[in-house]
Amino acid sequence: MPAEAFAKVNLSLRVRPADATGRHPLRSLAQSVDWADRLALAAAEEDAFTVAGLQAPPDESNLAWRAVEAVRGVAARPAPVSLSLHKSIPMAAGLGGGSADAAAALALAADRFGIADRVRDSLAPGLGADVPFCLVGGTAWVEGYGERIESLPALEGFWLAVAVPPFEVSTAAAYRRWDDLGGPQDAGVAGRDLPPELRPHEPLANDLWPAARSLVPELGDWAADLRHRWGRAVLLTGSGPALFAFFPSASEAGEAAAAAGQTRGARACRPVPQGWQVPSGTLP
Repeated sequence: MPAEAFAKVNLSLRVRPADATGRHPLRSLAQSVDWADRLALAAAEEDAFTVAGLQAPPDESNLAWRAVEAVRGVAARPAPVSLSLHKSIPMAAGLGGGSADAAAALALAADRFGIADRVRDSLAPGLGADVPFCLVGGTAWVEGYGERIESLPALEGFWLAVAVPPFEVSTAAAYRRWDDLGGPQDAGVAGRDLPPELRPHEPLANDLWPAARSLVPELGDWAADLRHRWGRAVLLTGSGPALFAFFPSASEAGEAAAAAGQTRGARACRPVPQGWQVPSGTLP
């Protein structure tokens, strides 16, 4: 069975100091968008995993394959499968592509092996902090280490232009730099810089922005350039480097994405109300 796995954007990301576990609790307004990878899972005589499209690990280190293994680990009658993954979401971009793939693979494998949703969902946090959200998707407040999710009414009425600069920002290094900088709080974006649908949640801010910009100064240059090209406020998702801005129509967002320059990927995206889906017209 095939599935589409949707990228996520942190519309807002607040970070708290590391606790006794050494991890940083967070509060994020997360949104699924229609930039999607495609997966397909089928019965097979022996295990097989293939990756096409953008670069991604084609082995057992890939989160999608680890998700399949996690499901088979609790299945009453595990069996070989073939999993194919077509990558469209750039890796290490702050868009949660690997987590989205893991969530879709969890769902496909759970369906294949008859695993209850509650058991499937319990496997998600062990795969990554973004995987629980990507299983649910849509619009949600995400708290703790990603495991507490409060779904909100689906957002619509605006589009995003998303651009991924041609470099990476290490998430672990960004959190360490945030600690070194004393835990700075981003001022964020509010008022007329936001679509009306998002103003109840203002300001939208990303506390990792000062740390990510300090680690990779080119990120600040890219944000300034996109603000000039796009004529509006630009925000960071996750630890980056993906940057985004809001537009009232698909055509305006598309024109902005096309004007983003030499990126690892740029696209007009609309909010979607789920983290993954079986494509329309596909029989279960």
